[in-house]
Amino acid sequence: MSHRFSSLLLGAAVAAGIALPACNTEKASATEGASPTNEAAATAMSGAAATTEAEQAAAQTTAPDPSSIPAGKIASATEILARPQVPILCYHQIRDWRAKDSKGAKDYIVPVAEFKKQMQMLADSGYHTILPDQLYAYLTTGAKLPEKPVMLTFDDTDLDQFTVAKPEMDKHGFKGVFFVMTVSLGRPNYMSKAQVKQLSDEGHVIGSHTWDHHNVKKYQGEDWVTQIEKPTKTLQEITGKEIKYFAYPFGLWNKEAIPELKKRGMVSAFVLAEKRDEQDPLFTIRRIIASGYWSPKTLHNSMVQSFDGK
Repeated sequence: MSHRFSSLLLGAAVAAGIALPACNTEKASATEGASPTNEAAATAMSGAAATTEAEQAAAQTTAPDPSSIPAGKIASATEILARPQVPILCYHQIRDWRAKDSKGAKDYIVPVAEFKKQMQMLADSGYHTILPDQLYAYLTTGAKLPEKPVMLTFDDTDLDQFTVAKPEMDKHGFKGVFFVMTVSLGRPNYMSKAQVKQLSDEGHVIGSHTWDHHNVKKYQGEDWVTQIEKPTKTLQEITGKEIKYFAYPFGLWNKEAIPELKKRGMVSAFVLAEKRDEQDPLFTIRRIIASGYWSPKTLHNSMVQSFDGK
């Protein structure tokens, strides 16, 4: 599916009240049969004890606001790129597959039971969720992170992220980042403004995912106002908090977008699985899409393979 057609299809779906997986240009790379990269990966899947709620709460450390970090203290791009990457997972829809779902769409639709197993695997394996301010402080200053950090991100404002994913995350004390596409707020199958505010009030982070998911590489002139400035203002009014983090639709970006995002208050931005930019790694932070085909073991293997040493 072309990027242009995907964007048009998504806009039509929102207008009709139909939820679709939108960021579908990065094909899942791991398969069910992927072998562990080392014995530690397999061991973590089997016998690790579940982390207690108290330990999880302790891991949710308070990080400084990015604006409070002096420019002279911020690491160079080379230093940022040299730091070990934190595994970052990207989710879209959390629902059971339907007969009409295509083979490709199923990569971006994680069945409910599988999502629960994935969250249990992360907890049993000793992972601690972190939020963007923590990641920013780590990348720019070397600030310490919890043991085995992971970031959970959710794109496109789908309702099941609130009704299915959030309750499951709550069981493990996990927090996530929700990149909101504002055109869909309040539409059928999408989150309402009240639900977005509740996520923010409960300690999750709300980020921008544009107004209607158009490809950032095609923006010109007033597109930056329509797609970035206005949605940012809307989300700030909803949450009462600054909106500092951005996820590119389809994971697509170009160098021209970075100064435009900076001018509009963004301190970092997230792509998908491609290589980070050598000049602006904070605006090309890597994520991998958690495939609907993956078992917990395959997800873990993919995390290790995708973020270990790259």
